[in-house]
Amino acid sequence: MSELFIVATPIGNLDDITLRAVETLKNVDAIACEDTRHTLHLLNKLEIRKPLLSYYAADEKPGISKIMHLLDEGKSVAYVSDAGTPGISDPGSSLVRAVREAGYKITPIPGASALTTLISVSGAQGRGITFEGFLSPKGGRRSSRLKELMEREESFVFYESPYRIIKAMADVAAIDPERYVVAGREMTKMYEEFIAGTAREILDNLQNRDKIQGEFAVCVY
Repeated sequence: MSELFIVATPIGNLDDITLRAVETLKNVDAIACEDTRHTLHLLNKLEIRKPLLSYYAADEKPGISKIMHLLDEGKSVAYVSDAGTPGISDPGSSLVRAVREAGYKITPIPGASALTTLISVSGAQGRGITFEGFLSPKGGRRSSRLKELMEREESFVFYESPYRIIKAMADVAAIDPERYVVAGREMTKMYEEFIAGTAREILDNLQNRDKIQGEFAVCVY
């Protein structure tokens, strides 16, 4: 039966895969993924053997075409991103829209997400939290957007690479050095770390490190 499953996978620790995700990956006809090598590592651990096809942001149209072809043949397809929940700062939204417009059923298989993982230990309060995803790599745009976000009443979360985290935190500290921040690095992995304090304290912490590794999720109160 033609159906697309949007399957959340672990953000680091492979034991975080859900039972429902395992069963779904076992039962579909094919699995679409960002990086077939990355997904194969997870599937090998789960002892699952399925045809794989690539679908990633830089090459969306050919990937969507391959998936639509399988659905047209009456097959079921699971889509997984490299980590976490597809469509949350990961490819997947264009695929979902195309499949929905074609009239096929889409079923979410929820699970790990860096966003909810960080929020759960952040202590952030209030009615709402804004999710920004990755900030612009351009300094002016990044700083301007952070200023807009920090003028609002609600907390917000953004993702950042180890190469730009100091620049991003410098922007936050320049706007409000006393703003409280919780940053998660390498969440669920061996070197998982959470840093909490004012924006100035977080910036000083990072600047005093010899090397920074792993992607960050940052919650600004």
